[in-house]
Amino acid sequence: MSNDTTDAAASEAAEAKAAEQTEESLLTQLQGDIERFRDHALRTQADFDNFRKRAAREKDDAIKYANASFLERLIPILDNFELGLNAARGSAANSPILAGMDMVAKQLFDFLISCGVEAVNAEGQPFDPNLHEAVAQEESATVADGVVIRQLRKGYKLRDRLLRPSTVVVSKGAPAK
Repeated sequence: MSNDTTDAAASEAAEAKAAEQTEESLLTQLQGDIERFRDHALRTQADFDNFRKRAAREKDDAIKYANASFLERLIPILDNFELGLNAARGSAANSPILAGMDMVAKQLFDFLISCGVEAVNAEGQPFDPNLHEAVAQEESATVADGVVIRQLRKGYKLRDRLLRPSTVVVSKGAPAK
């Protein structure tokens, strides 16, 4: 019987060792699962934070540039008003109508400035395709190559965004001899 007892004891020891190994492997597996879920939770939280920041940025931009479409439609009207004003200045210098038109023009420009619109100053500046639209090139002995000689139509920016580029004529340098 002593052989049976030793066999039984060895069998119990083997079962205990197998149970211990099973518990250790289960513990290792659970710890791996915990790490994987922790990593997943952290990534999900980071994704949500990024989404929240992006949504706030998009909301700010939407508020900041909400009037862009309206202002883009107003600018051609302002151009025509300026043309009429310049024609009136040429014909009647001290007319009360001209004085009234000047006041309206000032109010329009003040309104645009209060909305964050500014004119793009192009004349005498280096040509920038992000701000200017070149419609012609001219030779010029006095203006360097690549510099705007004349502005044909004003450009406008709304804060840091371009509403309309300036239409310009660019110098191509001194004439060849």
